[in-house]
Amino acid sequence: MTLQAITWDNGRLEILDQTLLPETTRSVLINGVEDGWHAINKMQVRGAPAIAIVGCLSLATEILPENITDKKRFRHEVEGKLNYLVSARPTAVNMKTAADELITLVNSLSENDKVTACEMKDRFINTIVAMLEKDVADNQAIGNYGADEILRSVPRDSFIRILTHCNTGSLATAGYGTALGVIRSLRRRKKLDHVYCTETRPYNQGARLTAYELVHDKIPATLICDDMVAALLKSKQITAVVVGADRVAANGDTANKIGTYQASIAILAKHHGVPFYVAAPRTSIDFAIASGDQIVIEERPEREMTHIKNQRIAAPGIQCWNPAFDVTPAHLIAGIITEVGVYRPAELIRLSTEESLERTRIS
Repeated sequence: MTLQAITWDNGRLEILDQTLLPETTRSVLINGVEDGWHAINKMQVRGAPAIAIVGCLSLATEILPENITDKKRFRHEVEGKLNYLVSARPTAVNMKTAADELITLVNSLSENDKVTACEMKDRFINTIVAMLEKDVADNQAIGNYGADEILRSVPRDSFIRILTHCNTGSLATAGYGTALGVIRSLRRRKKLDHVYCTETRPYNQGARLTAYELVHDKIPATLICDDMVAALLKSKQITAVVVGADRVAANGDTANKIGTYQASIAILAKHHGVPFYVAAPRTSIDFAIASGDQIVIEERPEREMTHIKNQRIAAPGIQCWNPAFDVTPAHLIAGIITEVGVYRPAELIRLSTEESLERTRIS
């Protein structure tokens, strides 16, 4: 059974505090939007899909006990709080996508005279709660499409070795995971030989979180330092690299945890002829931006670099630069694995066109 990092039970929202892992497993109660914002900003919850789900559920928790009588006031209230939640960590596009969709929904319900204020609130909350179940189903689809893609490129009797970076599993989603979902699907088919995960400095999501999930699921795995990637790719016959994404531009440029590009994982994979895949839900693709140059990169506190568990490891007085993400150019990416299929970066425009046609058909 995979880990459950987000629990929703009749209006009660709890999250697994990921800042305490792996030493301590402790849940945190989220009582409203303010708690949700701080949990996201402090990285008690992280991972683009999980950020969107916890952010939206924190709003649902807050408005559930309210007696809504004024539809316009309700619309104004939720729009402001959704935009506030987006500001907690701006690089991950999933929260903004969810906010935009919910704002469109609440505007439509507000203008519909046949919908009462009580019905408006219920439909709004039900839409948010449905995100939790949909994310798990989407992740399982991503895992299956990714496993199919990787197995197609190797001999039938091959056993697969995967390198991954940062954390993309149950701790970063509602469950199962994106890149780690691909790994789980390969294991379910008994085709997985071994997983290598990077430590992911400076916040060590790989060493603390991915390793925690792999050990929990009893998946054969080895932790490596971030600067060991070249040696690994040269000597360990890696089948593929699979990572997650916080935002994918329309041309396929992908923002993911710092080190995905800069520490040369993508570049070294290309050099060694190892396919480099990005596993992400459709909500991580932002067709509003043409390229990765337009992605806003969040900068984190310097303390994440200078301290580990409150112990200073860097020389006092040194200046720090701590971007949380870097952007991998599309030409280094073999495929983007989504819940609706695998797309080459140049094919993303086809996905956008297909979705536009579907929206037109429904309307």
